[in-house]
Amino acid sequence: MRNTVKEIAEAIEAFAPRSLQENYDNAGLQVGDPGMEVSAVLLCLDVTEDILNEALERRCNLIVSHHPLLFKGLKEITGRTSTERIVMKAIRENVAIYSAHTNLDSAREGVSYEIAHRLHLSNLKVLEPKDPESLTGMGIIGDVTPTPKIEFLRKIKEVFKVKSLKYSAQSPQLVVRKVAVCGGSGASLIKDAIRENADILITGDLKYHDFTTFGLDIILTDIGHFESEIITKEIFSRIIRESIPDCVTYYSERESNPIKYL
Repeated sequence: MRNTVKEIAEAIEAFAPRSLQENYDNAGLQVGDPGMEVSAVLLCLDVTEDILNEALERRCNLIVSHHPLLFKGLKEITGRTSTERIVMKAIRENVAIYSAHTNLDSAREGVSYEIAHRLHLSNLKVLEPKDPESLTGMGIIGDVTPTPKIEFLRKIKEVFKVKSLKYSAQSPQLVVRKVAVCGGSGASLIKDAIRENADILITGDLKYHDFTTFGLDIILTDIGHFESEIITKEIFSRIIRESIPDCVTYYSERESNPIKYL
């Protein structure tokens, strides 16, 4: 017997409980019947019309994404917007859509932990803890073998396949020893990283005035929202593989960054 949408959702939520999500978020089942048997799962960062078509072509009747398709309630479903068309087609074609967003960000061994592991950080600590033991929460800080700043910036660019790396040119640090990271939009953690004596913060969606305000205190590095969170597909794959070994999963091959660089 195939596994159900509910069973796969429960496996993900055992790793990333919905109680960890931020109050603005909408993690969980977005579209579909929890009791539906799952033939295969397509893993992605964002649900797009192209990815829904890919799911149908690859005979996947469950899409698991990091970013929720539905952040706010729909007041109409007429097919006027991409989101409305996805909902209509998913229901018509019997494809379920499930998302784990800020709960996956805050989970133990979640998004920021994954970034930290890829940079070989040690002595990991949560930057903005959600629990008394500081095992869950936003952002991670850890130690790295002392590395010249430019060399470390080049490593970041290579590891996360960043085409154009933004960093604070005025930062006086010459060597990186302590590194703070946050997947997605992590500007709110800049002061936490400075307080913890990080030499550098790696995240996405930094603003110009973040650089001008804090650039003398810490190296700010913007690797892009997409680049910092595309790794969520691998986290989902690992969760499902370890909990439900017979469940077939695929990484979306049509995932693309909506931001392009010339």
